[in-house]
Amino acid sequence: MLADEPPGRVRIRRRIATTREPENSPCRRIGAGLSNWYLRVPRTKMGETTVTSSRWITLAALALTCSTPAMAKDWKTVSVAMEGSYAPWNQTDASGKIVGFEVDILNDVCARAKLECNIVAQDWDGVIPGLTAGKFDIVMDGMSITEERMKTIDFSIPYASSPVAFLADKNGPLASLSNKGKMIDLSKDDAESKAALDTLRKELTGKNVGLQVSTTEATFADKYLKDVANVHEYKTTDEHDLDLMAGRIDVAFADTTYFLGTLAKPDAKDLEFVGPQFKGGPILGPGIGAAFRKTDKDLQDIYNKALKAALDDGSVSKYSLQWFKIDITK
Repeated sequence: MLADEPPGRVRIRRRIATTREPENSPCRRIGAGLSNWYLRVPRTKMGETTVTSSRWITLAALALTCSTPAMAKDWKTVSVAMEGSYAPWNQTDASGKIVGFEVDILNDVCARAKLECNIVAQDWDGVIPGLTAGKFDIVMDGMSITEERMKTIDFSIPYASSPVAFLADKNGPLASLSNKGKMIDLSKDDAESKAALDTLRKELTGKNVGLQVSTTEATFADKYLKDVANVHEYKTTDEHDLDLMAGRIDVAFADTTYFLGTLAKPDAKDLEFVGPQFKGGPILGPGIGAAFRKTDKDLQDIYNKALKAALDDGSVSKYSLQWFKIDITK
């Protein structure tokens, strides 16, 4: 206690670091004036108790919290989740190794950013919960950037764009689904998109539609199809492909680039794209990117810088042509 301080008061002497705090942050404001603030501590003298001010207790506690600012993590090694069964975005080869379009992007980005990146196999329905729980640092799994997902996680800049589409038996009743191959941009919300959706709903009434759980296709179906069609959700896209080929569902609904891989399989010779394709809007989003925890802005910035360089010099386009035979980065 200093000589000029009244008894029962203790000066908060811990140094408050404010130089790294934003101008309007609580820590900056507290640090600036804390040297003139005192904490009255409880004491008993001759049977009389002095009541501690909760206001000063709160200020002191916040001051001590602010006194050791959080340091940014020194990112050198990161873990990246992929499903390993979403060809050709990412898939597991005969040796058990995960390969694909996103693996090539990841290897490129990590080399440029001087990061050691380790791939973690994770089922699709667990990628976002696992990311937020800290099981891994990044998710790359053909994930569309949507408003709903951005309430929970953040995304890199897009590295690809792919509309959603329908696949059916070329000799089946849905082969004549209207607006075949027509691209409908839901971000416009115009008469054309509304008419296409109305027609689709009418033609899919009572039909069995297969799609993967927890995807943008599932969200699309929740809004536009579930009240008219029988929607079947699958853990993986491979599962709805098998049911489509076996005739257990009438049509499958997924990303167009995924279906390009499906159509390349020998047992898919009787399948074809049917009906319109959809892109954009709040449900489908502006493109596909890598997912990050909202607290890892520094890692997101490192990744984005390297990814932008790979996009700008045509490297990502090269990977796209290798895996999809088309450039989906445009």
